[in-house]
Amino acid sequence: MSVIPPAENQHVEFKLEAVSATELAEELVAFANADGGEIWLGVDDAGQPVGLSRSYEQDVMNISRSGCIPPIRPTYETVQSGGMTVARIGVPKGPDRPYYTSRNRYYIRVGSTKRIASREELMRLFQAAGLFHYDLVELSQVSLNQINLSAVADYFAHYELAFARESEAERERLMRATDILGDQGRPTVGGLLIFGISPERTLPQAGIQFAHFQGTQPGADLIDKRFFGGSLPDQVQNALAGLKANLQSPSRIEGARRIERAGYPDPVFRELLVNACVHRNYSITGSQIRVLLFADRCEFVSPGRLPNTVTVEKLAVGTSFARNPLLVRLMENLGYMDRLGRGLPMVVQAASRLGLGVDFDDSGDAFRVVLRLP
Repeated sequence: MSVIPPAENQHVEFKLEAVSATELAEELVAFANADGGEIWLGVDDAGQPVGLSRSYEQDVMNISRSGCIPPIRPTYETVQSGGMTVARIGVPKGPDRPYYTSRNRYYIRVGSTKRIASREELMRLFQAAGLFHYDLVELSQVSLNQINLSAVADYFAHYELAFARESEAERERLMRATDILGDQGRPTVGGLLIFGISPERTLPQAGIQFAHFQGTQPGADLIDKRFFGGSLPDQVQNALAGLKANLQSPSRIEGARRIERAGYPDPVFRELLVNACVHRNYSITGSQIRVLLFADRCEFVSPGRLPNTVTVEKLAVGTSFARNPLLVRLMENLGYMDRLGRGLPMVVQAASRLGLGVDFDDSGDAFRVVLRLP
């Protein structure tokens, strides 16, 4: 059976037989660092099959082992297309990202082309692999004056430490020991997000954008629109209050009576807000967390894809992960979450009891949770 190659796109690349080993390794790395894809060998840039003179399976496997670090495990399939023999090389989404070539270059796939990863893109790849944690980065431009020391004192009071009565040197030592401050005595990203007075002034990507739409589509009329800034605990509490103020109690009319129906308990919305705030990728500076309320659903959109080993299937059954381990630790100690991965399964179970569903979408540059409403 003859196979027609699809058009070149983010997941498809065409290469002629004469492609060099170096270039093929770059393509393999680019796909593995993204969502995977296919390389059609023996097809020109216009998508026309021109054929192969022999099998290149062994060559491809050698390049994927010696030219890519860590080694990549592609598939190789010979197919007939337009009367020509071509090869379809399947490249999976790499579980061991980031990948780089034997020439120490990291490539990513952008549209129908590959390119060397920028500093920001490389940072995200390392974050996804758990090799770098942005919340532990010390902010050289931020001073201790931007930290709410009363909130820090309340935090240490949980450990029966009289933070406010300690010397200045001891207070700084305690904050360094808990990573609220870095080695140079400046707040870390996580320290500022949890205890900052107005962290969004330094980190404009921090905060929650809330919008309530009249219907079921983003183009519908707006009923309410708000921004919730401040520390992460304040963001969660204020966004929860704003969300509850906009949620209508599910009900039905029987005769002259209004019968209230069961809805979601507060912990469901609180969990989804905490999850978005704690696990988002704060190195993505162009967008904030979005909470979008429609007539039939509520969407929680958190910038950044899931880390390497986490899938949407695993989340629903309790897989825990920590892109931002400092935020997880501090919010856990403040009583907002635990590390057992029980939050999202609780949300799924609450929806199931109402005969509804929860959708998880890990595509594009964001992770989206869609909670169906009664």
